Amino acid sequence: MTCVKNNQPNKKRSDNPIPELLAPCGSAESIDAAVLGGADAVYLGGPLFNARINARNFTDDALREAIIRCHAAGIKVYITLNTQIYDRETEDALRYAAFLYEAGADALIIADLGLASLIRRYMPAFALHASTQVSGHNAAAAVTLSVLGFSRMVCARELSAENVALLVKKSPLDIEMFIHGAICVSHSGQCLLSFVMGGRSGNRGECAQPCRMSYNGGYPLSLSDLCLAAHIPEIIDSGVASLKIEGRMKPPEYVYEVTSLYRRLLDQRRPATHDEIKRLASVFSRSGFTDGYYKKKIDAGMMGVRTDRDKAATNAVKTVFSPSGRAAQAIRTEKRVASLPEKPFTRRTRPSVPDKIRNTARFLSPDKIIGGNFFDTVYLPLALYKKTADNVTGVVLPGVISDLETAQTDKLLKKAYENGARQALAGNIGHIEIARQYGFEVYGDFGLNIFNSFTAAVYDDLGGVILSPELTLPQIRDIAIKDRKGKGVIVYGRLPVMLLEKPAGTALLRDRKGIGFPVIHSGGRDILLNSLPVYMADKGLDGCGIDNRHYIFTVESRREAEAVVEAYKKGTPPSGRVRRVKQ
Repeated sequence: MTCVKNNQPNKKRSDNPIPELLAPCGSAESIDAAVLGGADAVYLGGPLFNARINARNFTDDALREAIIRCHAAGIKVYITLNTQIYDRETEDALRYAAFLYEAGADALIIADLGLASLIRRYMPAFALHASTQVSGHNAAAAVTLSVLGFSRMVCARELSAENVALLVKKSPLDIEMFIHGAICVSHSGQCLLSFVMGGRSGNRGECAQPCRMSYNGGYPLSLSDLCLAAHIPEIIDSGVASLKIEGRMKPPEYVYEVTSLYRRLLDQRRPATHDEIKRLASVFSRSGFTDGYYKKKIDAGMMGVRTDRDKAATNAVKTVFSPSGRAAQAIRTEKRVASLPEKPFTRRTRPSVPDKIRNTARFLSPDKIIGGNFFDTVYLPLALYKKTADNVTGVVLPGVISDLETAQTDKLLKKAYENGARQALAGNIGHIEIARQYGFEVYGDFGLNIFNSFTAAVYDDLGGVILSPELTLPQIRDIAIKDRKGKGVIVYGRLPVMLLEKPAGTALLRDRKGIGFPVIHSGGRDILLNSLPVYMADKGLDGCGIDNRHYIFTVESRREAEAVVEAYKKGTPPSGRVRRVKQ
């Protein structure tokens, strides 16, 4: 069917099955709306460990009732356990997962790979979906997640249509993609801005949305909402398994309006008309919609804020709830029993005293390298690798390597290895095997979001790992690393707080208080840095079992970097404002 407004030519209908339509539910009323709207599945969260902790969410009894109600209507229920978990929370998280398993949930949406490994061990029949917080954006990530027991990956929202199709073709897992709703300007799972600005961690479900605030007198980090309603035939052709609508914080009217429209588009295998998209914008938008990532049109036209005009349009919408006509058989769930250990299982060990403290560092370019023999290993961005000294043998992999970028990355890795590079820092689960195939010893970078011993254990076969910079020193102490292979912590540097697919368009962002956040370009993408560097030269770290003290040098001059090294040699207190790892 042709959409007149889009002037699209008639095409032969795809033989691919219609993807699952997955609707958000933050309340019991939203479940009613999703059922009427024609959802095939819903996703929702309880009071624990979910990334929308400020939604109304569901009590245990309400979750049981929701699952029964949805199953009676032939609708699957996926539960979000998509935050990172501290060591001392792992037992509670596993027991909560066991409750959800026995309550009949169809799958868990998981971000913490350590928790996933425990669920896989004790409830192997429980389906696991890798949250978009895992930052899965290539087929290599899907392959690794498959080995870890996942059956589905929610892919990054930044992927183009070509990348989505290629990922689906290569992936051993089902691929789920977002098609509508709010999108973050940073790659999901790679944002620390809310954490560094106010202590509210996006990785822990507490994001304060600082990206929606004013910088440089405008809103350069606030994206319009995603809408892919005009591309439904192409999306069906790609073979994606599930189409996800964002909005667990939205009211039932939003859930019904958006779900029911996409239901019609999918059933009729057609794109939305201009009037239908206009209706969606009235229901909720931020200065309209964007499909910039999907269509590879990444520019200022993607930006938007929620204006008074947008709010007035939403208030004028009159929603009439009526059944979509979707028919489905009720889902029967056999009684399930989780077998958990009776004794506490948390891997708490007294931290050992390292035989040797290794100092490692990354520099933005070869001409900025300083420190002489102070650093055991020096890392450079992969694209800029040049061996300038015996200890310059490491490369930092880009934060994103899409399937369309792997060929170029392969060339750079091969060249770097031939020129003397031997170690690689990988901050994404999909990058580890890419580096290994060329002989690199891979170390886990902070982007892996290692918050607990069980996630560290997932990466036992790496040379070592750099733990999440969100951890306190007691939490770092709790984490056990197998065979003392290297517990790394960032002890100096401006933390990368956002990994941007859309360029920032400036070298410095200033917030409303005048605080400046530098922007660098590395690995093919802009990276927003924190305003203050982590500084721990005068703080004792010996009791936490830290083997690798890692330094990040970005916007520092050579003279400033040399002063930092001297300060760490002497244990000098800071001379200005800095950020501390909390004790």
